[in-house]
Amino acid sequence: MAKEPTLGALLRSQGISRRAFLQFCSATASMMAIPAGMAPAMARALEQTSRPSVIWMSFQECTGCTEALLRSHAPSIEALIFDFISLDYHHTLQAASGHAAERAREEAMHEHSGEYLLLVDGSIPTVKAYSTIAGISNLDLLLETAAGAAAILAVGTCAAYGGLPKAEPNPTQAVSVEELITDKPIVNIPGCPPLPLAITGVVAHYLTMGALPELDHLGRPLSFFGENIHDRCYRRPFYDRGLFAETFDDEGARKGWCLYKLGCKAPETYNACAHVKWNQGVSFPIQSGHGCIGCSEPNFWDKGGIYDSVPMGQFGAGPKIAVAASVGAAAGAGAAVLSRKKKHKTEAELPED
Repeated sequence: MAKEPTLGALLRSQGISRRAFLQFCSATASMMAIPAGMAPAMARALEQTSRPSVIWMSFQECTGCTEALLRSHAPSIEALIFDFISLDYHHTLQAASGHAAERAREEAMHEHSGEYLLLVDGSIPTVKAYSTIAGISNLDLLLETAAGAAAILAVGTCAAYGGLPKAEPNPTQAVSVEELITDKPIVNIPGCPPLPLAITGVVAHYLTMGALPELDHLGRPLSFFGENIHDRCYRRPFYDRGLFAETFDDEGARKGWCLYKLGCKAPETYNACAHVKWNQGVSFPIQSGHGCIGCSEPNFWDKGGIYDSVPMGQFGAGPKIAVAASVGAAAGAGAAVLSRKKKHKTEAELPED
């Protein structure tokens, strides 16, 4: 088999300048919270590497994760597929079907054994008869494909935690990837769907650094899931001042006040929505007027109603600080009332002219 050309040679053949390539590496470093000085080293490493084989498996899912990937812009889906990786199997995006599609997966697994990246979206039904691909149960197909993978990316909340298919009563006995695979490095990229940049950013980090990014206690990349949405939300000052929308069309809602009382789960949800945003940075759910539903957290669907508020003072920087903020807001309001009363009393005591 002919040796795969290095990424550097491939980019040069397409007329991509080194300057443009360095700009990409700098953008990737910034996106993944890597020191900017690492960009030249990343470029040198990438130039010498071959495009890794990527196999994408879809199980119990809605295709929303793929739709999110198609809207990535840094790198774009075209750059990711044609320049930086070899996407050898993907139900939705590949041209092949039937036996030809399964042959492509088997060839990629054989030729790149121990080296390919496996991306999985959708939960896995452990009731084998529920869902099959090419006559093979989802469970057996995952175990077979994961065996030769170098690392696995669980894309979306269904793959990371089980998602909606795992919600009660869970008739298919759906489980997450990490509940089945315990001998491979796994990165969880939750969200319903996940941020496009979170998907391509982790792939880009793997390409440029030769390793997976630093993860939190739930296996999520810290660069995208290190802070909760509440702390980065532009409505946070209204929360601190005790200014809340009471309905979706009251004066507070029209003024952009905090959506906490309308069930916003941002205080206990960790994701980069508030600063990365969607549609190339245009907006995110809270900015468009709807509270966060907490979709990047485990079991979000079974935690209660979408419009039920989370307990105040049990999130963010910690209970003491949060409580202090709410107490401070109440004290500020009380002080304002006392100030007005004092002013009225003083005015009443002034002598008449």
